[in-house]
Amino acid sequence: AGQGVSVFVEIGPDGTLSALGPAALGERDGVFVPVLRPGQPAVAAVLAALARLHVRGVAADWGTLLGPGRRVELPTYAFQHQRYWPQAVTAGRPARDEASGPAAAAEARFWAVVESGDPQALADLVKVDGRRPFGEVLPALASWRHQEQDRSLTGGWRYRISWAPVTEPAPAALPGTWLIVAPAGPDPDGLTARCERALAARGAQPVVIQAPAGADRAALAAQLSQASETAAAAGVLSLLAFSEGPAARFPALPEGLAQTMTLTQALGDAAIGAPLWVLTSGAVAAGTGDALTRPVQAQVWGLGRVAALEHPDRWGGLVDLPPALDERAAARLCAVLAGCGEDQVAIRGAGILARRLARASQPRADRTWQPPGSVLVTGGTGALGGHAARWLAGRGAPRVVLASRSGPAAPGAAALAARLAAAGTGTEVVAADVADRGQAAGLLARTTAAGPPLTAVLHAAGLGQDTPLADSTVAELAAMTAAKAAGAAHLDELTRDLPLERFVLFSSIAATWGSGLQPGYAAANAFLDGLAEHRRAQGHPATSVAWGPWDGGGMTDREGAAQLQRRGLTPMDPNLAIQALSQVLDSGETQVTVAAVDWTRFAPPFTLRRPSPLIEQLPEVRQALAEAAAGEEAGLAGDGRTLGPQLAGLPPAEQERLLVQLIRAEAAAVLGYSSAGAMEDLGADRAFRELGFDSLTAVELRNRLSEVSGQRLPATLIFDYPTPADLAAYLRAGESQHQDTPDQLAAELDRLESILSQATPDEATRDLVAGRLQEFLANWSDPAGQQERQSVAQKIDAATDDEIFSFIHSELGRS
Repeated sequence: AGQGVSVFVEIGPDGTLSALGPAALGERDGVFVPVLRPGQPAVAAVLAALARLHVRGVAADWGTLLGPGRRVELPTYAFQHQRYWPQAVTAGRPARDEASGPAAAAEARFWAVVESGDPQALADLVKVDGRRPFGEVLPALASWRHQEQDRSLTGGWRYRISWAPVTEPAPAALPGTWLIVAPAGPDPDGLTARCERALAARGAQPVVIQAPAGADRAALAAQLSQASETAAAAGVLSLLAFSEGPAARFPALPEGLAQTMTLTQALGDAAIGAPLWVLTSGAVAAGTGDALTRPVQAQVWGLGRVAALEHPDRWGGLVDLPPALDERAAARLCAVLAGCGEDQVAIRGAGILARRLARASQPRADRTWQPPGSVLVTGGTGALGGHAARWLAGRGAPRVVLASRSGPAAPGAAALAARLAAAGTGTEVVAADVADRGQAAGLLARTTAAGPPLTAVLHAAGLGQDTPLADSTVAELAAMTAAKAAGAAHLDELTRDLPLERFVLFSSIAATWGSGLQPGYAAANAFLDGLAEHRRAQGHPATSVAWGPWDGGGMTDREGAAQLQRRGLTPMDPNLAIQALSQVLDSGETQVTVAAVDWTRFAPPFTLRRPSPLIEQLPEVRQALAEAAAGEEAGLAGDGRTLGPQLAGLPPAEQERLLVQLIRAEAAAVLGYSSAGAMEDLGADRAFRELGFDSLTAVELRNRLSEVSGQRLPATLIFDYPTPADLAAYLRAGESQHQDTPDQLAAELDRLESILSQATPDEATRDLVAGRLQEFLANWSDPAGQQERQSVAQKIDAATDDEIFSFIHSELGRS
């Protein structure tokens, strides 16, 4: 340091000298950089050290270190507060030293065995040879601990669907007009007529609308508008899901699913806000002993869960009927339609059962499943299919056939095949689209003709979607269901006579609880869940895993992963997700949901606009909602600031202009834009939802506006005031409550006096202004009289013609 050195590099095994150096320098400047750090990977430690030297002005040969690359200029101005570096997304894996829940229980069990002093018990617990030296046992202990922690983590990701009995509702009336939308043509089971009689018996005026096959939304909207001309509809009951045949132009798409989506859209086009209830039968298995007989109809349940999220104000719910709608079942149906607090129910002989999400216990498999023959993996060249294929090779699968539409041309397919072959697994990569029955049959014939017999199928093929329900087309719906549902149906049909040990379907949480902008995707995955239940009921092997997002693969890119994490869905570490899959297949489960969910973040926005009985019974959800409700009750009082000082003395138009600018700036921050100027698309009259605002970002914008304004604002702010202009008017009205101090009022009067004194109006204008001022003065001097005059005016506005004539006759006499 005395020679002018200010940067010291410690080349050694740790940072001992770097820790002592600053004390030796005293007040002189200097930075100490250790190249290696205990407990840190060497490559990471060296790169971090060189990065620290680089920012201190020490040259580093980055080309030699990192290889060829493209040089990118950094921003020259350091205080723009604009995000530059990619945001790192933490995969669904906590630090190794975190232990809670089952992991803590496992460690407690371990230390109890240690304290017992029984070497053999310890050896049995961690599965090692008790005669081996202790030095050899330590790695086994570390491995055991890591396995237990991973098992605990994946155990926290597991959920299942259960069905809870609903207290039998009292007999309910259904007044008003109810629209019953049924497929056109005969009513062979008499279901339409029975629903019509049941509604009529409880006071409703049912109107049956027959929807022809292939009807477009405009034609259906016209039918709905015509049917509701005489009286506004009180409710809509759809029987369209019972039409299971293929759509005219899309043989892989059920007509009932297409019509249900079209009906949902047409109701919006016709401005009918009555709740839509969709009926099915055999689409769900509601508890032990109940069979799922109609997996095709299960797709409507997936679509309906998305409709509940995107159109909560005009969605009723989903009702699965028993095979025969007798009088008792009809009474229960009407009780649900009248409102029992549930929106996903099954009506059975024992009563009404409501769909619930529950924690799934950690399975304990008796044996580890090892595929004895060939395994077909559809979507095998994709990210998830590749992870599954590597796991199969690790399990000793003698042969894996990777099928996808791209086949060998898919990026990374050759490297994946080489890696599997290096592990000793015979590998084929085949171009085939299982959504086409002919190609699916040819693929299976080829797979079974050569090599070991086919013993397992893993269906991971699929397409992503990012389209609102209102904007989805039948063609897009057909494409979504073909990739997932049609492919699964073909594989199911064509392998029924094969001795399969596992039939695995990769589903999605979009089918479990719904996902905005994914109506077709949710419908297709709901079919997979239903198909697994259906196959098991018929004695065939089947497993459906409804996955949450995976880290670094599948349909979740870096930006999408960051968005999901904000919403409480942490992308899962692929290695841990595969471990969860191993547990599911080893234990032979039928249907399970695997997702890393932070319910504190996820639940409040998910239930913001519509309660969700499905998830609200989970303890974590109850706690999250209680905390959110407490925060809502307390409000965001901020530091007492208001916008009053900024708005004081400005005309209303200028006040609203400033408020619109404020709203644009805060909206830009919420959506991740660098500045309000980047929000040029957000015109004052353009809806927030058109720019991608949802329940989560709505809450974030509310919070930011609450802080800058000091006002208590509702969580549904942007849904109640959907454009910046509406919201600005609302904020201005709220600020006016803070501006009625004597000094502020006097200042406004002074301003008005100044304006009038400088004006040179003509006589007519002067009379007009004088009249307005006299009227204002009368109202100000006699507020009670003003209220009375307003009350009279309101009564006159609300009165009928007969009431007006009666008033004239009684009060003024005949004219």
